[in-house]
Amino acid sequence: MTQLKVAHITTISDSIHGLLLNQLLSIQEAGYEVVSISSPGAAVAAIETVGIRHIPVEMTRRMTPLADLASLARLYRVMRREKIAIVHTHTPKPGLLGQLAARMAGVPMVVNTLHGFYFHDHMRPQQRRFYVELEKIAARCSDIILSQNQEDIETAIKEGICTRQKIVYLGNGIDLTRFEPNRISPTVLQAKRAELGIPHDVPVVGFVGRLAAKRKGFADFMHAAKEIVGCMPSVRVLIVGDPDYGKPDSVLPSIAKDYGIENHCLFLGSRPNEELPELYALMHILVLPSLFEGIPRVVMEASAMGVPTVATNVKGNREAVADGKTGVLVSLGNVPELVSAITRLLTDMPLRAAMGQAARCMAAERFDERAVFEKIKAEYRQLLGSRGFLFQT
Repeated sequence: MTQLKVAHITTISDSIHGLLLNQLLSIQEAGYEVVSISSPGAAVAAIETVGIRHIPVEMTRRMTPLADLASLARLYRVMRREKIAIVHTHTPKPGLLGQLAARMAGVPMVVNTLHGFYFHDHMRPQQRRFYVELEKIAARCSDIILSQNQEDIETAIKEGICTRQKIVYLGNGIDLTRFEPNRISPTVLQAKRAELGIPHDVPVVGFVGRLAAKRKGFADFMHAAKEIVGCMPSVRVLIVGDPDYGKPDSVLPSIAKDYGIENHCLFLGSRPNEELPELYALMHILVLPSLFEGIPRVVMEASAMGVPTVATNVKGNREAVADGKTGVLVSLGNVPELVSAITRLLTDMPLRAAMGQAARCMAAERFDERAVFEKIKAEYRQLLGSRGFLFQT
């Protein structure tokens, strides 16, 4: 029986490698032929090494009308040539361009994973309405929309983006076998601290994500770090991630100098996935003061490693952090509240330990990526059956 071809589309290859690779391998193991489509990038070699074919299609992460039309045309040509049965898109730009191209090319089935709507309540009304209308266009192309959080489902229905029948809850997950605290020995942890120049007895506050002043709240994080260092000079601030290149609120590591805390900050840039468990194990707290999320992967990873999180009380974060149990939720943009929550967890070791243990339990119960993969494959089977496709797993 001929394999059905499934194409997953993201803007950049890093998203395929860092966020979707296990998902694509699981789908491929179920008997599909899986291809990945994104802009060319350094991660392509690693994607193809594990057996996932990659097709380069240049896409920007900004609103660039002429370049976007060119990307749409390229996606259309790829889909016509490849005879794809299911197009599965991720993130806003591919969610629009990829789905439009799929419909234009006559792809039988189109799926979109909603990683969090780009629009939010803090946008100007006209700007927000513009992005809502784009989501409506994209949703008309979808056979099914898989939402990573519950709140986006209600938002989609309230804004008239789609019907309740078209959007279903997916959730999000990680590889819990990799993010396992017991796999990091004290010797390994001590060596990692020595490698990074972090004394064994100093507290570590961590941030993992793109360096974006507003979207990820990195400016608020730096402001809070300045206040905390002023009261607790031994604190080290461990930052994993690159500037959010291509976005207007991208910031550089030099921002630490503006706050006078450059000697307390360790900017590591993006790190290999294999190194992340060790880096989380160094942290006493993860901080994520973002504007909105789908369901933040970094919180799931930190939780699995037994690290409590201080995050903003916004969409997505609310589903990943049980306030007062696995971490603390603070008001968006409230730096004093952020400082207070971080300081409380740094100074109250029993509370921090209890939250870390609860976070690990929550991760084991709710953040297993294998459950997410099974939901996706079940949706594929249902779609295929409704369209009369014969497929055996």
